Amino acid sequence: MGAEKAVQDKHQHSSWKLYLTLPIISWALYDFANTIFSSNINTIFFPFYLQEVVGENEVLDQIASTFISYSNAVASFFLVIFSPLFGVMIDRTGKKRKYVIIFTLISVAATFLMGVFASSQIEGSIWGLPLSLALVVVSFVIAKFFFHSSLVFYDTMISDLGEKKDIPLISGFGVAVGYIGTLIGLTVYLYVGDSGFHRAFIPTAFLFLLFSLPLFFFVKDKPIPVKDVKKASFVSGYKEIYKTFKEMKAHKAIFTFMIAYFFLNDAISTTIAMMAVYAKAIIGFSTGQFILLYLVSTISSIIGSFIFGYVTKAKGSYQSVKYVGIILLIALIIGTFAVNEPMFWIAGSMFGVALGSMWVTTRSYIVELTPENKRGQFFGLFAFSGKVSSIVGPFLYGTITLVFADYGDIASRLALGSLIILTVIGLIVHSRIKQEAV
Repeated sequence: MGAEKAVQDKHQHSSWKLYLTLPIISWALYDFANTIFSSNINTIFFPFYLQEVVGENEVLDQIASTFISYSNAVASFFLVIFSPLFGVMIDRTGKKRKYVIIFTLISVAATFLMGVFASSQIEGSIWGLPLSLALVVVSFVIAKFFFHSSLVFYDTMISDLGEKKDIPLISGFGVAVGYIGTLIGLTVYLYVGDSGFHRAFIPTAFLFLLFSLPLFFFVKDKPIPVKDVKKASFVSGYKEIYKTFKEMKAHKAIFTFMIAYFFLNDAISTTIAMMAVYAKAIIGFSTGQFILLYLVSTISSIIGSFIFGYVTKAKGSYQSVKYVGIILLIALIIGTFAVNEPMFWIAGSMFGVALGSMWVTTRSYIVELTPENKRGQFFGLFAFSGKVSSIVGPFLYGTITLVFADYGDIASRLALGSLIILTVIGLIVHSRIKQEAV
C-alpha cells in the first residue's frame, strides 16, 4: 500500500510539474485569451450591439438576428475555403507560432476597429446601412475569420508540448484555463453596463492581445528536418480533402458519423451565436441577467465535460454521443417554447451541459472508429465538417428571421425551432451507425 501511494504521489507531482512548465502555461494562456474573444465578441456584446443599433421593435429585432446570423455565416464560409490550405502550410513548413501571431494580431486589430467604427460618427451609407454599422460588421467578419484561423495552428501546437501520453492532460489543462478566461472576460460588463455595448470591443481586443503575449514569446515550434519539409503547392490542400473523402467510402461508420456530427454541430454553433439576442428579444432578459445565465451555462459546461468523461468510459462513445444529442434536443425544445425566465434558465443550463460534453464524446468516438494510420486524415475531415456546418446553421437561422420578420417574435421561435429539426436528423443518422458498424 505504501509503495502504491508513493507511485500515485509521484504521478500527481509529475502532472503538476508538467502543467507548470513555461511553454505549457503560455500555450494554455492563449486558450484563456481566445476564449475572452469568443465569449465577449461572438456570443455576447456584438449581438447586443446589433440589437441595440438595429432593433427598436419586434420586427427590427429579427433584422438584427439576420445580421448576426449572416455575419457568422460569411466568416465561416471563408474559413471553409482556406482551412484546408492552412493544413498544407503546417505540413510544408512546420511553422505554427508564426501564423498564430500574425492571425491573432489581425483579429485583435479588427476587434479594436469594431470599437473605433462603432464610436465614430461616419456619415454616409452602404448596402442601405449606415457606414459606421457596415464597417463594424465587416470588421467582425475579419476578426472572427482570423480568430478561427489562428486556432488551426494553435491546436496543432499541442503535439510539440509533451509526449503522446501527456497530451490529454495538457489538452484538459488548456480547456480549464480557457473557461477561466470566459469568467475574466465577462468583467468587461462592469465597465459597459446595460447600454453602449460597443464599449466592450476595445477592452476585449486589449485582453485578447495581453494574454496572447506569453505564447508569442515562450512557445517555440518543433523544427522539421529539411528532408521532411514538403514542397506542396498552397492550393494542394483541396486535393487532400478530396483524397480523404475518397478514403471515407471504405469506412462507412465514420462517414455516417461525420454526417450526424454535421447536423448536431450545426445546432450547437448556431445556438452559441444567437443565444444572447434570443434571450433578450424573446424572453426579455436584461443584459445583466444574460451575463449571469452565461456564467451558469459555463459552469454547466465544465460539469458536463467532467461527468461525460466518466459516462463515455462506462457506456461507450456511441451511447454517450446519443445522450448528449438528446440533452441538446430537450434544451432546444424548452428554449423554443419558453414563455418565462425559469424555462429559459433550464434550457440554458442544459445547453451548457451539451456544449461541454459534445467534444468529449465525439472526439472519443472518432478515435474509436478510425484506424490509427488514417486518424489524422479523418480528424481533418471532422474539423472541415464542423466548419461547413457553421455556415449552414447561421444562414438558415438568419433567413428564417428575415423572411418572417413581420411576425415579430414568432420569427425567432421558428428559427430556433429549425435547430430542433437539425438535431433530430443528427440523432437519426447517428442511430444508423451501430447497424453499419457491425
